[in-house]
Amino acid sequence: MAKAAVKPAGAAKGTLDVGDKAPDFSLKSDEDNTISLSRMKGKKVVLYFYPKDDTPGCTKEACSFRDGFSVIQKKGAIVLGVSTDSVESHKKFKEKFNLNFPLLSDADKKVVNAYGVWKEKALYGRKYMGIERTTFVIDENGKIKRVFPKVKVDGHYDEVLAEL
Repeated sequence: MAKAAVKPAGAAKGTLDVGDKAPDFSLKSDEDNTISLSRMKGKKVVLYFYPKDDTPGCTKEACSFRDGFSVIQKKGAIVLGVSTDSVESHKKFKEKFNLNFPLLSDADKKVVNAYGVWKEKALYGRKYMGIERTTFVIDENGKIKRVFPKVKVDGHYDEVLAEL
């Protein structure tokens, strides 16, 4: 099982860790609602950041949360997926895979930067900026309970469930 992220001495400013207050945000959802973390007080939140709608790993991750959503709800938690894709892209992705939780659009990248998940990545030797697949479990008081950095999709749902 993955360990919680720990800040090494001299960790980059802005790195979030267990016990930190989760940065508040207000983002548009796939249903054109604005969802704010501050309005979730009293609920546990599974906040997962993923790179791109309708790609193999992101689809597998979203479908695992979809399939286990009722169990997550029974544990008093909600799921929020965040990527930099548009609201329109989220609508298509949600409809195509019958997702049962909100997908939030962070097109201006303020939230991915606040959570430290917008990072330099490399693919076939080409460097580019993108979301590093990361999940935050946030407690009822808005504090970060667990960080899953560099998520491997297989088995991730079970890791998250164990944390709730």
